[in-house]
Amino acid sequence: MVKLTKIYTRGGDKGATSLADGSRVAKHDLRVAAYGSADETGAAIGLARLESRDSDDALLSRIQNDLFDLGADLATPEAENPKYPPLRIAAAQVAYLEAEIDRLNAELEPLNSFVLSGGRPAAARLHFARTVARRTERQITALAAVEMVNPEAVKYINRLSDLLFVMARHANDKGRADVLWIPGANR
Repeated sequence: MVKLTKIYTRGGDKGATSLADGSRVAKHDLRVAAYGSADETGAAIGLARLESRDSDDALLSRIQNDLFDLGADLATPEAENPKYPPLRIAAAQVAYLEAEIDRLNAELEPLNSFVLSGGRPAAARLHFARTVARRTERQITALAAVEMVNPEAVKYINRLSDLLFVMARHANDKGRADVLWIPGANR
C-alpha cells in the first residue's frame, strides 16, 4: 500500500525523478511522459464523471483506478529479478473494456460519418477524455519503440479510447444527438 507522509521531497528540483524501481531519469523521459499522460487521462475522466449518469460513473471510477495501475506499470521498467513483483495491466482488464464497448455499442445508432466532439455536456467531456487517451497511446507506443513495455498496457489504452468514444455516443442520446462531420461543408 502506498503511504505518503511528505508531499515535497526536493528530489526533482534538478529535473530528474525516480521510477518505481528506484532508478533516476529525466522528467522529460519517454517513460515519465507516458505515465504522466495516463494520469492526465484519469483527470479528464474525472471531469467527465461530473456529468455522468450513475451507471457510467461506476464504470468511469473503475477506469480511473485502472489508469493508476497503468501508471504503475509504465513507471516500472522491465527487470530480470525485480525486488518486488511489479503491478502490470492484465489481459482481464482489457477484456473488461471490450465487453463494455460491445454492450454499449449494441444500443447505438449506426454511424454514417465521423463524429465531432460535442453534443451533450457529458458527451463532450467523454470525447475530450478520449483525445487525452489517444495522446497517452501515442506516448506509450513511442516508449515501446525504444524500451520494453507490457503489451497489455498498449492494448488497454487503445481499448480505453474506443470505450470513451462509444460512451460519448451513448451519452448523446445513443448517437441520435451526435454532431456529425460534413466533409467540405464550409468551402
